[in-house]
Amino acid sequence: MMTRKHTRVISIGDRVIGGGNPILIQSMTNTRTEDAAATVAQIQALEKAGCEIIRCTVPTMEAAAAIREIKRQISIPLVADIHFDYKMAIAAMENGADKIRINPGNIGGKDKVASVVAVAKERNIPIRVGVNSGSLERELVEKYQGVTAQGLVESALDKVHMIEELGYENMVISIKSSDVLMCVKAHEILAEQTDYPLHVGITESGTIISGNIKSAIGLGLILHQGIGDTIRVSLTGDPVEEVKSAILVLRTLGLRKGGIEVVSCPTCGRTKIDLIGLANQVENMVAEFPLNIKVAVMGCAVNGPGEAKEADIGIAGGIGEGLLIKKGEIIRKVPEDQLLKALRDELIHWKD
Repeated sequence: MMTRKHTRVISIGDRVIGGGNPILIQSMTNTRTEDAAATVAQIQALEKAGCEIIRCTVPTMEAAAAIREIKRQISIPLVADIHFDYKMAIAAMENGADKIRINPGNIGGKDKVASVVAVAKERNIPIRVGVNSGSLERELVEKYQGVTAQGLVESALDKVHMIEELGYENMVISIKSSDVLMCVKAHEILAEQTDYPLHVGITESGTIISGNIKSAIGLGLILHQGIGDTIRVSLTGDPVEEVKSAILVLRTLGLRKGGIEVVSCPTCGRTKIDLIGLANQVENMVAEFPLNIKVAVMGCAVNGPGEAKEADIGIAGGIGEGLLIKKGEIIRKVPEDQLLKALRDELIHWKD
């Protein structure tokens, strides 16, 4: 059993992170926040996929104002992402943001930070202090002779101490880098020096393939040490894919239960059906079922039943027909074009 690092509990809207509570999954919209309808539509799709906290960029006053309407139509907490202009942070909170993400080093000096903190304190809104390796202060780069894990941690804790000195401790910390091993090391150092909840992610990780590999390795190494209270998988693509990947990372580490796990064989010369297409269809189809089971999708009737015996239910393809399998036992033969429907019917009536 993995032992989680002790962190303090922070409320974000009606959700909590830290204190051993479940690790929550975040994503970020890529719509124009000013377009409330488009942003709401994307958030609702993300909610359906399993997103539990959503972040929206707030670059304009129009975007800050849109938060009020967006919040009215969604069910998960909303984090306002602020760059450079402290007024946007204040306006976002006044319009109902459940949390704000700022880098106190780039919003205009201590007096501006104090103005933001005053509003956050008045409304008890948590502040995510975000530090990115790409924006590490020059003096820290010089001190550590480059961008390093130690420099990232020092930068983050400097910002945290600035806000603590203003009498506020309702914070979450994130330190991100596109260098996976640097990011892992930074989290290891930071977790020993603070009990604030940590938002974990590998920034600028890349496209669906490279981004997933980097994120799985980085998040896996960090989370397996019990570090992390909320995560985002950052991908260049549809943010729904970020949520799917985050769910799989947590399930693989045993940090998330529930939902159907799909396993499938890698295909070989015996495969006589479009296994790749079928496996993708199955993965999309099972998302609607709140079952905690394993489903196997196998490419041939020769080895399929044996290979699928560790799954609760599975299908194996053949020429013109396939097999429906439960616990490694063949239940019945099914026409090839009815395999997906047969599996779905079984899931509808599934009883543990």
